[in-house]
Amino acid sequence: MPDLRKKKPIPLVSDLSLVQSRKAGITSALATRTSLKDEELKNHVYKKTLQALIYPISCTTPHNFEVWTATTPTYCYECEGLLWGIARQGMRCSECGVKCHEKCQDLLNADCLQRAAEKSSKHGAEDRTQNIIMAMKDRMKIRERNKPEIFDLIRDIFVISKMAHAQQMKTIKQSVLDGTSKWSAKITINVVCAQGLQAKDKTGSSDPYVTAQVGKTKKRTKTIYGNLNPVWEEKFHFECHNSSDRIKVRVWDEDDDIKSRVKQRLKRESDDFLGQTIIEVRTLSGEMDVWYNLEKRTDKSAVSGAIRLQISVEIKGEEKVAPYHIQYTCLHENEFHYLVDVQGSGMVKIPDAKGDDAWKVYFDEVAQEIVDEFAMRYGIESIYQAMTHFACLSSKYMCPGVPAVMSTLLANINAYYAHTTASTNVSASDRFSASNFGKERFVKLLDQLHNSLRIDLSMYRNNFPASSPDRLQDLKSTVDLLTSITFFRMKVQELQSPPRASQVVKDCVKACLNSTYEYIFNNCQELYSREYQTDPNKKDVPPEEQGPSIKNLDFWPKLITLIVSIIEEDKNSYTLVLNQFPQELNVGKISAEVMWNLFAQDMMYAMEEHEKHRLCKSADYMNLHFKVKWLYNEYVRDLPALKGSVPEYPAWFEQFVLQWLDENEDVSMEFMHGALERDKKDGFQQTSEHALFSCSVVDVFTQLNQSFEIIKKLECPDPVIVGHYNRRFAKTIGKVLLQYADIVSKNFESYCSKEKLPCILMNNIQQLRVQLEKMFEAMGAKQLDAEASDTLNELQVKLNNVLDELSTVFGNSFQPKIEDCFKQMGDILCQVKGTGNVPANAQNTLAADADNVLRPLMDFLDGNLMLFAKVCEKTVLKRVLKDLWRIVMNTMEKSIVLPPLTDTSDHMVREEARSLTPKQCAILDLALDTIKQYFHAGGNGLKKTFLEKSPELQSLRYALSLYTQTTDTLIKTFVQTQTAQGSGVDDPVGEVSVQVDLFTHPGTGEHKATVKVVAANDLKWQTSGMFRPFVEATMIGPHLSDKKRKFTTKSKNNNWAPKYNETFHFILGNEDGPDCYELQVCVKDYCFAREDRVLGISVMQLRDIADKGSCACWCPLGRRVHMDETGLTVLRILSQRTNDEVAREFVKLKSESRSAEEGS
Repeated sequence: MPDLRKKKPIPLVSDLSLVQSRKAGITSALATRTSLKDEELKNHVYKKTLQALIYPISCTTPHNFEVWTATTPTYCYECEGLLWGIARQGMRCSECGVKCHEKCQDLLNADCLQRAAEKSSKHGAEDRTQNIIMAMKDRMKIRERNKPEIFDLIRDIFVISKMAHAQQMKTIKQSVLDGTSKWSAKITINVVCAQGLQAKDKTGSSDPYVTAQVGKTKKRTKTIYGNLNPVWEEKFHFECHNSSDRIKVRVWDEDDDIKSRVKQRLKRESDDFLGQTIIEVRTLSGEMDVWYNLEKRTDKSAVSGAIRLQISVEIKGEEKVAPYHIQYTCLHENEFHYLVDVQGSGMVKIPDAKGDDAWKVYFDEVAQEIVDEFAMRYGIESIYQAMTHFACLSSKYMCPGVPAVMSTLLANINAYYAHTTASTNVSASDRFSASNFGKERFVKLLDQLHNSLRIDLSMYRNNFPASSPDRLQDLKSTVDLLTSITFFRMKVQELQSPPRASQVVKDCVKACLNSTYEYIFNNCQELYSREYQTDPNKKDVPPEEQGPSIKNLDFWPKLITLIVSIIEEDKNSYTLVLNQFPQELNVGKISAEVMWNLFAQDMMYAMEEHEKHRLCKSADYMNLHFKVKWLYNEYVRDLPALKGSVPEYPAWFEQFVLQWLDENEDVSMEFMHGALERDKKDGFQQTSEHALFSCSVVDVFTQLNQSFEIIKKLECPDPVIVGHYNRRFAKTIGKVLLQYADIVSKNFESYCSKEKLPCILMNNIQQLRVQLEKMFEAMGAKQLDAEASDTLNELQVKLNNVLDELSTVFGNSFQPKIEDCFKQMGDILCQVKGTGNVPANAQNTLAADADNVLRPLMDFLDGNLMLFAKVCEKTVLKRVLKDLWRIVMNTMEKSIVLPPLTDTSDHMVREEARSLTPKQCAILDLALDTIKQYFHAGGNGLKKTFLEKSPELQSLRYALSLYTQTTDTLIKTFVQTQTAQGSGVDDPVGEVSVQVDLFTHPGTGEHKATVKVVAANDLKWQTSGMFRPFVEATMIGPHLSDKKRKFTTKSKNNNWAPKYNETFHFILGNEDGPDCYELQVCVKDYCFAREDRVLGISVMQLRDIADKGSCACWCPLGRRVHMDETGLTVLRILSQRTNDEVAREFVKLKSESRSAEEGS
């Protein structure tokens, strides 16, 4: 990671304002330490410190208590309760004579020796007093001799010369000794108010009053009725002549009931006890306004609350100076200044203390003893000491190890005020307000510290470098300190919603990351070359080209590298340290989020500019896209703020990816042409023994798959943009594959004569379809964009059609050979003897004949189908088989079963086109089964269902079935199926007026038809000779072989609209109804000595007039009769029945068409 401290970061506007406020905050913090310059106060504190240390309370002589029997009523010195009992009522000190209850002996804390001296001097026991004073002198000498370092340190702290110090030591010792007899003071106590007192009355309240006692003098306030938070504002004056005396302030609940009166008789105290505070007189100095917690007198006392006292002390012979709390502050600040700034060169030495009270140890052993003895001597609470030391440390909070100490210190201060106990139900806020340190002062200190910490955390990368484990630990402690401040504000100040520590730290981290990003952006080239440049000879980039450029993309990968190093450092170093808020603060994730958001703005703007100019290669944009994708996936994708949302970065690169796809299409086309040329040169060889296609298909799809892999590796998370890419790529696939198929199709016919080549080419097209399906799956299949999916599906259909066309072309190339085979089969079939039905015992002969007939076709198929099975893919093979099957069936039908119709000019069938005998039909049936089994190939070929249902086979079978039917049946089939023989006469050549009447005999059921040919009209005919038109009416249907079937009218000379009015009678018989018959009307031009010429034909179905029984109409004349496949099939079969007169006549009638006109 680049060391961002080497170059000063470019501060943002918000940072500048923070820096100003920070300077102000630190200056204010330092301004509070005014005691460093107050020489008068320092001099006084110097003396008081020597006094406290030369005869320290911690070393004073203890009382020598003995069990004692009182002979007169005696009261406890501590609790003022009566020493009850007949004998051995209490304890008495043999040295100073103080008496108390056994339970109260530990509460006495005055020095026995000093008390004894004072008592002796007052009672005139001079010898005893001198002895005690000598003992005290000895103790002070021993103290000075054993602990010289303490007094040397005090001298150094207050910068006192050795001579002045020696003189001062003498004076202090004398004052300690004199204090026992000459000491006196005037004390004024103002009882202001109390809070949170216990409720002692049944009403849930109390009637409190206060007694204040100094020595033997006791004074009482008025009673405030029914109030647990009373205000008295009463002032009392006392004189005190004993420095070891104590002020005893007790709060009582006044009672005026029978119970209290009885108690008053028995005890000095009749009222309920509400709490007390005992204040050592020696701890008083100047004017003090203090809240004191009310304490229990015995374990059974039920006490709560605190009392506020304003105490003023004037000590005789001692000038009026600041209270002891201010004196203590002066001592602590001066000692801190000396140890840190003078001795420690600005570095704070952290004392090595262990245990629960380690937080109360502020200095090393000697310095700590000085402040502790002073505090003990002059009644400075340990919480005041802690707050004072916290204030001192706040000016050095950036020193190593200090944040941890401050955090612990503040946490304990917080606990002191916030954790209420059974002894008090005063709120934390009120307890803090009563602090001797000063609420405003401490709150202001915390506010300034909070601001300074925020500023330093906002530059955590510079202030707490990841390379230093100690500084990282300080960073953690700094956040702990910030958290402690927040807790203090919530629990002690009782603020409703102070700024959450986690949010403050998060804002600081973001501010730092913002400035870090701006710095690395503005100094990217320099930082990158310093940290990552491997080539020392590489020239430096000119300053004007340091930032991003539209000419190249070099800047962005370097910036991404630097961003990653920042995120990694935050993730691996700072996240592990700042782990106090695991649910709310993860520095690594915040780092990734902030860096990405800033980078995204710059990147989007840069890509918009690049899109306008496009001066770089599309490959360069693609590479940058991959880098940005990696950055997003690696660090950003799973961030809570962005999880589940579609990122924007694919949109920045969309146009460049589409540009790459455009270029890729040209490359793919060029590659495809090259692959085909190489393949063609090599003769379209199979790629391997198992692969039946040539290498050009593999090459084409290798290239396409490589292109798609690149798109796929982009892992675009935006489905809309993925859709755009897939659409564009689908077009490329379509263009390449269709072009390939087109080139193959163009030259395919020329390859059909070669043995394997056409099969390999068809395999290639099939392989294109297979690979296309795989690519379709790879691109998402059902999830694929609808337009891209449609494109690929259409492409699949087109390739399928191409394969169909190639298969058809290939199949058709065998047509001549197959026709030749069937010609040989026809010749063999003609040689089969026998015309009647085949007996059951002749089936073997029939099978042999069938095999013999099939031999030419089977020889051909054996040779080819084995090759196809070997070289064709299964799908291709089936297509080829289907085409061969179609050709075989059609050729068999046209060549053998239904040969072409007779020549229309002579109405004669070919000599060789004879009608098939039943035996020949049976042979062909067997042959068909054999061919079908051959194409099925035991399941390896075409499916049986396909073969059975193929229209070619059904047509052939139908044709064969017609061979066994009689002429009458075939004619009847023809009449019933051919219902539109005269339809579609778009260009009639005239019309005939015909009247038809049907009659059925009621007895025999015989049908008769009377046909009256009335006239002809608008005959279109050109002739140079005589035009003699006549009408020929023929009845067509079954069972007419023995009946008159044809009538003709007389001819009319040169009349193109002749009138005939001739009537003819046709007898139809009773076997079939009129729907099996039709009337064919033909207008002809009579010619002498040669065949009459046909002018036009019309057909009338009798079924159309069967219901009415009669019809008269004009029938349009057409040029020929129209018929479908069934009609043609019947005609072909009947055309082969040359010995049947009815069949011959029918074929002639239906084969007639308009003769050529003269001059046409």
